[in-house]
Amino acid sequence: MADRRQVLRLGALAAAAPAVTAALPSTVAEAADSRSAGAGASTGRKGRTGIVVGHRGASGYRPEHTLASYELAARTGADFIEPDLVSTRDGVLVARHEPEIGGTTDVASRPEFAGRQRTVVLDGVPVTGWFTHDFTLAELKTLRATERIPAVRQENTLFNGLFQIPTLNEVLALRERLSRELRREIGVFPETKHPTYFRALGLSLEPNLVRALRNHGLDRAGAPVYIQSFEAGNLIDLRRVHKVKAPLVFLTSASGSPFGDSRTYADYLTPAGLADLSRWIDGIGPDKTQIIPATPADAQPTPLIANAHAAGLNVIPYTFRAENQFLPPHLRVGTDPAAWGKAIDEQIAFWRAGVDGLFTDQADIGVLARSLV
Repeated sequence: MADRRQVLRLGALAAAAPAVTAALPSTVAEAADSRSAGAGASTGRKGRTGIVVGHRGASGYRPEHTLASYELAARTGADFIEPDLVSTRDGVLVARHEPEIGGTTDVASRPEFAGRQRTVVLDGVPVTGWFTHDFTLAELKTLRATERIPAVRQENTLFNGLFQIPTLNEVLALRERLSRELRREIGVFPETKHPTYFRALGLSLEPNLVRALRNHGLDRAGAPVYIQSFEAGNLIDLRRVHKVKAPLVFLTSASGSPFGDSRTYADYLTPAGLADLSRWIDGIGPDKTQIIPATPADAQPTPLIANAHAAGLNVIPYTFRAENQFLPPHLRVGTDPAAWGKAIDEQIAFWRAGVDGLFTDQADIGVLARSLV
C-alpha cells in the first residue's frame, strides 16, 4: 500500500494544471500573444516585482495544505507558498486552514477517533468537530487530506485520501528542494491561525514558528518569507518580544476587529493606523474588496493602496479564485457558481491598481495576469 500511495502521489504532482490560455477571452489572449514571456510584470514596493502567493498551495487544483498542493503551486509559477499553521497536542506546528479538521481530512470516517469529536469556543464562536490540538502528530499522520469544498471543486476529490497533513518543517524542506529544482527562490508565507486561542491552551504558535524559521535561516531581513496574522498584537509580539527580523504582514477583514482587540480593522487601515502599524510590520493583506469593491462594475480603487504605500507598507490582497461564486458579478460567466469566470480580468485590474502581490488559488492565472499588465 505504501508503494501504491507513492506512485499515486507522484502522478498527482506530475499532472499538469489546466492551461488557462485556452479559456481566455479573445482580447486577453491576443494581448498575451503580443508580449514576450515575462514582459509587463508589475513592480512592487522597494523595486521588487509583485509576488504571486499560492494560497494554501494550488488549492484550485489539489486539496489545500498538502505537500502536493504546495509543490504544484510552485511548479505553476507561484513565488510563495502559504501554509496556515495550527498546533498538535504535542506542540508540533502543522498546516491546516483551521484547528477543526472535520472538513479537510477523513477523520469523521475513522471509528477510532469518533470519541474525539467535541465543541469548543474558538475566538468566541462555538465550533463542533475534531481539533488538531486533541491529536498527537503521530495520530494526525494517520489521517488523509480531503477537499474542503467538494461541491465547488469536484475535480479535487480525485485526490482525496492520498496526502498527509504536513508539518511546518516538511513545508520548509519542500521550499528548499523546490528552490533548487526550479532554480529560483520559492518563498514561504506562513499564517499563525488563532494565536490567542492556542496561547490559552498552552500551545503558543510563535516560539515554534520562530525556531523553525531560524533553523532554516529564514529569520532575517529580506528573507523569502512573510509571517502573517489577523491579530495585530500577535505580530507586534513577534517583533518586540521574539525579536523576529523577517517581514510581517497584517491581514485585515472587510468588517469587524481582530479577536480580543478594541480597534477595528477599519481603524487600523486609516492613514494614522497604517503609520502606527508601520513601526512593527512590513505589509498588509486586505480583503480584495477593500481595494476594489465588488460592485458596481465600474468601481474604482479605494485610497488604501496609496495610503499603505505612503506608510511604507506593501499591499498583498486575498483571495483570488477562478470560480464564478468568488468573482464580482460582472466578471461571472454563465450561471453555474462553480464554473470559471473572468478571473484573469479581475487580477489584471488589481495589478494595474498597484498591488504588490496577491493570494490566488490558481497561481498560473496570477502569473499570467501579472504578465499582461
